[in-house]
Formats: sequence, structure tokens, C-alpha cells
Amino acid sequence: MKVHADELLPVELVFSPQWWHRQTGITFDRDFFFHPARRVEDERKMEKLLYEKWGRYGLGRDRDTNRPEQGAVHLASGYLLSEMMGCRVEYHEAAPPQVICRYMDEMDCRPAEGAFESDPFRAFSDMREKLKTKYGRVTGDVNWSGILNLAIDLRGPEIFEDMAEDHEKSETFFNSIAAVIEKFTGGLQENANSTSVSVNRNVVHLDKPVLLHSECSLTMISEDMYREYILPHDLRWSQKDVPFGIHYCGPDPHRFAAAFAEIPGLSFLDLGYGGDVAVIRRYLPDTFLNIRLSPVEIARSGPAEVRETVTRLVRQSADYGLTGICCINMDDTVKDENVDAIFEARKELLEEAGA
Repeated sequence: MKVHADELLPVELVFSPQWWHRQTGITFDRDFFFHPARRVEDERKMEKLLYEKWGRYGLGRDRDTNRPEQGAVHLASGYLLSEMMGCRVEYHEAAPPQVICRYMDEMDCRPAEGAFESDPFRAFSDMREKLKTKYGRVTGDVNWSGILNLAIDLRGPEIFEDMAEDHEKSETFFNSIAAVIEKFTGGLQENANSTSVSVNRNVVHLDKPVLLHSECSLTMISEDMYREYILPHDLRWSQKDVPFGIHYCGPDPHRFAAAFAEIPGLSFLDLGYGGDVAVIRRYLPDTFLNIRLSPVEIARSGPAEVRETVTRLVRQSADYGLTGICCINMDDTVKDENVDAIFEARKELLEEAGA
């Protein structure tokens, strides 16, 4: 199922809590994520600042609207499902929520079975209902992470030994986590027709909602292990009515290009900086490739270097109608002029293409 963007080469940016705190004074305590009034007020404050700085490039479209966002759509932060399954989460003034590994003694499905009776889910559900009562609807979604990411949060590094030594028990454990994800994302979709803006904002530009599975931790396993444990879920989810995509923020997404190509109609691939875009495009000619820039390199570089990087990577993707650009978690060392350079590179590429 191919998805199309509302414009060629859409660009979206996500700044770190450190940046937001310094720019606006917003604090990222628990209330930021669970208090209904804070959800609306702080998201609008974020939109307003984005418009003031980069409104000329299309950011801050909702600065004059109170949007009842059920999740933090301007952050990159997976935390809720881990907390629902028993991990401790620390909330900070100027940092994203920190998930503390549960270090379960063994693969145990009980945390997943009790996820929707947990205090974190009750708090989230209560907030959502209050937003719906006041505004008649909710918007946005919550970063729901991914199967292996969550398994690591629960079990720690021992999960890799489990995967190597006990296929049946590992498969059962992953199935229990997948069931939580399916139920949770189903609720997001039912309430807001959206599941993955909080995974990557560029999905807001696509003509259909995308279910975007975070597979950050694939960089830690082999292609064979991916095929054994995670690909079956990706194949199943790709058959749903909602287009399916993969978020891969590691530096080697090309290592899995052949396996990803086995997913029928993979609609969206969010590919990490360092990935070989040309190789991925050869395997996935009909997939929307969302090119992730490195926030560290953007902060270190000058504007000319930023423009060169954007231009090089987009040209490797080849199809401007199936390409997006993003930079996630830029901190307060990034200069506004370097952010400008991302948009200027886009403008130059479109002019060159006659678009």
C-alpha cells in the first residue's frame, strides 16, 4: 500500500527536551505527559515557538489551535508501554522520560497480561477521557516503541541469550508484548485515527495514517534473528488496513534491506543516519524513505555542510515523491542557521527538479 505526501520532500524537526526547556521554560515532569491541561497548553506553546522561528518554512501550523494531543507529538520518547509493563520511569525537568530496565529474572508474560490494569495506563486513559469530554475529540498519539525494544526494557541484555537458546519461550514472550502493542495502537487508532506521529512526525504529511514499528534495537541483532523473531510480526501487521512502516534509527538499516523487501507493501521506512540510502532504494523502490539527519552532525557542521549532506542523501533516494527529511533530538547546541540550511537545501533540490 503506497502512501503519498501532501508535498514533495516534507521536512519535520524534533528538538530535545533540553532545547525546549531552555527556549520556553517547559518542564518535562510527569504532568507534561499526563495532565490534560498541560497537554494542550504545552503543545500549543511548542507550535507557537516553531512558528516564530521557522513559520516561513511551514512549521507551527497549529499555533492558534488548542489541539487535545493525547501524547507528546513534539518529542521522540518511548516510555508508556514500558511503564505499563512494570518498568520504573523517571521524569525530568529537561530530559525525556528515562525507562529503568526491569531486569526480569526470566521471560514472563504476566507483565504484559496486566498492562491495561496498570496505574500508568489508567492515568493515560483518564487524561484521554478528560480531553475528549472537553474538546469532543483527541488528536495525536503516543510513541509505543517496538517488540524488541520493549523486551530489552523488561529483560535487559539477557534477552539476546534467551533468543539464541530458547526459541519457543522467546517467541511466546514476544507474542505477549506484540499483543499489548496491538491493543494499545488499536485504541489510539480508534480514538484519533493516528498511531505514529509521536514515532516520527513526517507521517503527518502522508495521505494515510501509518503504523510505524520502532525497531531501533535491530542494530544489535543479526538479520537471521530478525527473520526468526520480528519479521513474522511485521508481515502480519503489514496486512492490516492501515499502511505499515518501520522506524530504524540505527546507522545500518541497509543491512536489513533484503529482509525489509520481503514485507509486502512496506509503506514507510524511517532510516537512520549512516544508512546507505541508494542500496535501500534499490531494494525498496516503492517505499517512502524518511531520511534521518544526525542531530550531532547538524550541530557540529556549518550551513554549507548541512546543505551538502541533505542534498547528497536526497539524491541517493532518487524519488522525490517518496522521500522525506527529518532531524530528531536536536539539543540546545544547534544553531538556527543550521536548521535554516535543511529547509534551504530542500528548496534548492525542488528548484533543480523543476517542482
